[in-house]
Amino acid sequence: MHKKTVRDIDVTGKHVLVRVDFNVPLDANQHITDDTRIAAALPTIEYLLKNGAAVILMSHLGRPKGQVVEEMRLKPVAERLATLLQLPVQTTTDAIGSETEAKAKALQPGQVLLLENLRFHKEEEKNDPDFAQQLASLGDVYVNDAFGTAHRAHASTEGVTHYLPGVSGFLMEKELNFLGKTLENPKRPFAALVGGAKVSDKIAVLERLIGISDTILIGGGMANTFLKAQGLEIGDSLYEEAKVDVAKNLLAQAQQQGKKFLLPRDVVIADRFAADANHQVVLAENVPQGWRILDIGPAAVEEFHQALANAQTIIWNGTLGVAEMPAFAKGTNAVVKILADLTKQGATTIIGGGDSAAAVEQAGAAKQMTHVSTGGGASLEFLEGRVLPGVAALQDA
Repeated sequence: MHKKTVRDIDVTGKHVLVRVDFNVPLDANQHITDDTRIAAALPTIEYLLKNGAAVILMSHLGRPKGQVVEEMRLKPVAERLATLLQLPVQTTTDAIGSETEAKAKALQPGQVLLLENLRFHKEEEKNDPDFAQQLASLGDVYVNDAFGTAHRAHASTEGVTHYLPGVSGFLMEKELNFLGKTLENPKRPFAALVGGAKVSDKIAVLERLIGISDTILIGGGMANTFLKAQGLEIGDSLYEEAKVDVAKNLLAQAQQQGKKFLLPRDVVIADRFAADANHQVVLAENVPQGWRILDIGPAAVEEFHQALANAQTIIWNGTLGVAEMPAFAKGTNAVVKILADLTKQGATTIIGGGDSAAAVEQAGAAKQMTHVSTGGGASLEFLEGRVLPGVAALQDA
């Protein structure tokens, strides 16, 4: 995964087409509630501007499904970007077309243009060659700095590279370095903490992590399926009946390879799935009928802490409970603090995007981690060992 970056090409006087991931959350009043993804793209944009490029940015926002959705226009993004860059950011009313072509052509070195939402065109997600060619015609070179969409072969991530030479931006480079180096040659002991709701979403990830890590710790809803695979009664807890045998096989693989595989010793159970439900802590084998597991318990947190204490590299993907409900976010929040402390002590901590990244951001601990990935699905597929189309399409270093 060693790819050329913006440092390896001459951008002076060039129109540089940059795929960014500005898919940010907006409230009902069209205000951006979290600009992390915009801020993450600044180093690449600022480098290009400083080196005399005219910068044409393209992104999607939300899921408009090939239709123009007024609430998903990129105007609020352009305004926030202009504030962060302290520069005007021009916009277009469409990602392609004569107006867009004219604005792109007139763009001078040191200026920024943000195209309208790519996904207003169904051709974007279909990787339509004509659409890709129209995008590519706007620039002289192409930079992909959108790791969060690199696992999708879309017109703006893969298609454009058939018409323009493509290199990575600094955010893409950082993601590939952290995730790539970790998987190729991690500092040991190497621990993997995996949560989330479903085993089925992470079978390939777990198989790979069992092979390369020293310790695997399991939380979240997926732990219920593993507890069931061990023959425990889990009350009314959600689990994947069809994946119990898969969980048994994964446990057996870990045992055969001499890997430590930890499940929660105790759990927080509730009498219904609600933020204000009655809840209590019980041992994992003592979940009564009518109750459901919604978080890991304090003894599990302590055991996980002990298991992670000597780790030199830790990857975390997926929350350990129903973290959107405060009563069942304690396990997740405790792990955030543990990882922040271990980072201070010299461990490399990598947060694999998605809900775990959101939990770290919400706790205000993102800067205390070694690396927080901007791509949930992309980081998962990378961890599985899959080739990401948006990365494969870039020029090799």
